[in-house]
Amino acid sequence: MNVEELREYCIVKKGVTEEFPFDTETLVFKVMGKMFALVPLERVPSQCNLKCDPERSEELRDTYDGIITPGYHMSKVHWNTLYVEQLPPQLIRELVDHSYELVVASLTKKLQQELKDLQ
Repeated sequence: MNVEELREYCIVKKGVTEEFPFDTETLVFKVMGKMFALVPLERVPSQCNLKCDPERSEELRDTYDGIITPGYHMSKVHWNTLYVEQLPPQLIRELVDHSYELVVASLTKKLQQELKDLQ
């Protein structure tokens, strides 16, 4: 999977926006205003930071040693950095979905309802 395919997968999710809140090189995907994916566009090899359940993070880091690492410039407990071109596309989609779902679950009930009501 390349960065453009990753972007296309993220942006079609319900309630998602994309922006550059930190600089002109780090693309951030948010659901209802909360970050669930960060993509540093200038990094080689291509990377993506995704939120992840702490226990699952440890398992993924052990299984994909050096390809999934603690989140770069993020909470090392809750975020992973993925080297996207070195991982199976299905795994990346699964981890994007997991990150999205974790963030949605952390939204207020009001924001969850607003998300549910979106077409």
